[in-house]
This record gives sequence, structure tokens and C-alpha cells, in this order.
Amino acid sequence: MAVVEGVMMRSPGFFSVACRAPDGRIVLKTEPIEKTWLGRQKWLLKPFLRGTFAMLDTMVFGIRAMNFAANIQTDPEYATAEDKAKAADGKGPGTVSNFAIGLTLVTSLALGFALFNAAPQFVSELIVRWSGGDLATNKNGLLTNYVAETVKLVFIIGYLAAISFYPPIREVFRYHGAEHKAINCLEDGSDLTVANVQKCTRLHPRCGTNFVIIVFVVSFLLQPLIPRDLFVPLTSPTWLLALTRLPVELAMMPVVAGVSYELIRLAGKMKNAAWVKIALAPGLATQLITTAEPNDAHTEVAIAALVAAQRAEETGVLENGVLGEDGIQSDETNQPVQITT
Repeated sequence: MAVVEGVMMRSPGFFSVACRAPDGRIVLKTEPIEKTWLGRQKWLLKPFLRGTFAMLDTMVFGIRAMNFAANIQTDPEYATAEDKAKAADGKGPGTVSNFAIGLTLVTSLALGFALFNAAPQFVSELIVRWSGGDLATNKNGLLTNYVAETVKLVFIIGYLAAISFYPPIREVFRYHGAEHKAINCLEDGSDLTVANVQKCTRLHPRCGTNFVIIVFVVSFLLQPLIPRDLFVPLTSPTWLLALTRLPVELAMMPVVAGVSYELIRLAGKMKNAAWVKIALAPGLATQLITTAEPNDAHTEVAIAALVAAQRAEETGVLENGVLGEDGIQSDETNQPVQITT
């Protein structure tokens, strides 16, 4: 995943975060993936259950990666000369706590549910009522359900397109593009050099953006089949029908995530198959919004994270420190990451 001024890469047993510090250096952090109580529940790793586990697991590592990346940007050790001067005057930035990152994530999840789940339910009720839809043509609220799913897609694409114009988010999208290019280069069997990575596409079938689109498709196929008058009659007020739909949305999340996750795993294994390319075309097209072409500086960061994760998986050596011209400047390892331009 892409983080602020950086990239997090994960292997089966390790994860590595590489960030471009304000002073221009690349800072690396590599850690083993410790099995949490959740991760030790083998039943959660079964097909159609592991999708929900994967989302929770990703959030846990996402918090850790974002925390590290945010603190690199505020740590005086990596500040520019100008920022160091401000820090000397007591005006420098402070560190970012796990609590602050966690609170941001919880708030984001709540806002996301409100925008992409709750709001479409209310909007769809209004659209159907204003368009003159009646109970005879809207049996069990089927029409309203399909309108709600369509509104979700419009909101999702509109949101992604809107935030892509915000410069800090655009920069994250460039790191997102570098992340994909590095993974594609690795999977193509090419050497991880800046030149080779830059030749690769910035689109990838296992991207979270693809997952979002697949979730929409699965949701479009499954959600409308659940009657809208499950709890209250269709003659109820608009706000009540929309409100009673929210428990259904919550209950269906694990089901939709489970099916979607299995589909994206299959797509990742067969990404060169013609039918997979056709099926994933909408998701790949959406990645044209959520990724941007990186420059060499972004690509170097992605390579550093990927090589560090690879090396940890193969040798157990953890790369932690500042990446210099000759590799990692750290006492923890004598096997520095090399970036070839």
C-alpha cells in the first residue's frame, strides 16, 4: 500500500515500509509479522471467510505503516535545515501517536459507511419516489435496491476523482503507481532497477481499487435480492425505509467481502488470461484515477521497500535505517539494500 511519501510492502512473514524523508533521504523499517489472536484463528483463513480477515489484517498493518510514515515526516532527525531552525524556536511539528492514527481510521470508516452505504439508501428512496415509482413496479423495493447500488458506484467514482486533484493525495497516488510498477517488475522476473520498474504498467489486478470495483459488482448482484420491506412495509416514510436498510448493509459486508476476495485472488493468479482481463477492465480503468505515473524518486522508494521485504523473507535480515548511496546506514545489518538506476 502507498502511505505518506512512501510505500509498504508485505511478504508472507515480514513487512517493510520505505519513506522519503523531508531531507530527501529514504528511511526503511522492516519487521516480522507477528501472529495476533485474530491471525491464529485458522477457521478465519477458510475460503469466503478470509476476505473479512484480510480487510481487518490490512487495517492493522495500515495503521502501523501510516504511523511510521507520518512520524518520519515530523521527526527532527529527518527535517530540512529550515524545519530544524523552526524546531529550535519551538515551532517544529510533533510526533503522531498510534491513537491519533487509530482515531483517524475509525473516523474514516464511519464517514465511509455514511457516504457509500447510508447516503445511497436515502438518495435512492428519494429518486424512486420523485420519479413516480409505485409499489406495483417496485415489488419488495427491488427497483430502489438497484438504484441504491448504482448511486454507490457514482459516489465512489466521484469521490476518487475529486480527491485525485488534491496535491497531497495526488502524491500518494504516485507512490501507489510506483508500488504497482515494482510488483509487476518482480512478477515479470526482471531485475528491480529503476529503469526496469519504470517500464512496467502502473495497473495491477490485485489492487485495492480493483477490490472496490469487484465489491460493487458482487454487491450489485447480491444486495438487491434482499427485500427492502424486510423490517417495515414499503409504504413507510422514506427515511424509515432507508434507515432500516442499514443493518442489512452491515450484515452483508462479510459476505460481499468474502466473495470479492476469492474473485480477486483468482484474478491475481490468472491475470494474463483473456477473460480475466475483460472482467477486470473496469477496476483497472479505475486505477487510472487512483494511481499516477511516478518519477524515479517515487520508484526508488517502492524498490527499497520491496527489496527489504524480499531480503527479510529470504534471509531473516531486517533492514532498518537510512538508505544511503551505499545502502542502509545502520548497525543492524551488513547487507544493505541496493538501488540501481
